[in-house]
Amino acid sequence: MPDSQILLLIVSWLVYFGLHSLLASIGVKQYVATRWPRAMPAYRLVFNVLAVVLLAVPLWLSLTGLGPWLWRWSGVASYVSLTLSVAALAGFLWSLKYYDVSEFLGLRQLSERNASVDDQEQFQLSPLHRWVRHPWYFFALVILWTRDMNAAMLVTAIMLTLYFIVGSRLEEQKLIRYHGEIYRRYRERVPGLVPLPWKFLRDADLEELTGGHK
Repeated sequence: MPDSQILLLIVSWLVYFGLHSLLASIGVKQYVATRWPRAMPAYRLVFNVLAVVLLAVPLWLSLTGLGPWLWRWSGVASYVSLTLSVAALAGFLWSLKYYDVSEFLGLRQLSERNASVDDQEQFQLSPLHRWVRHPWYFFALVILWTRDMNAAMLVTAIMLTLYFIVGSRLEEQKLIRYHGEIYRRYRERVPGLVPLPWKFLRDADLEELTGGHK
């Protein structure tokens, strides 16, 4: 894959990450709420639609960036990588029942004409959140790094991994704003992106943080 295409792929991801982070920021939300309050109930839904539409460009460059394979899983390793990918996808689908999907998509805000800048969900933890603070990012990382890799796919995997690291920290600043000291204590006890067998939220800790509401 020519260097110019690699550079174009990197730039496309950087533009996407910049726009995504900007539109997700509290400052932009507050600006929209002040200037166009009637549009605010649709903000989350429009944000999600734009996130999907704009993703098309870097994904297209990643998937059409033909070039020699850097590595391909074969033999036993191919079965292991496939198993991990399927398990990650299944974990993501299973985790959906612990999220308010309607609010996540923005449908609830639109139907209820909710113009609030802040998220409305209460602090609650799914079983997966006892092991890792960002289970969706973890599942995405598993799927990313169990793919066969050419230069384009490797660049995409690296770029997304870096963004998950940076993006999770930006997201947690908002969570601290919403939940305060509770989230700070939770963050001290549970790893961010990759589960660690020796570091998880025990029953007593869970009871303390949630007051019995899991």
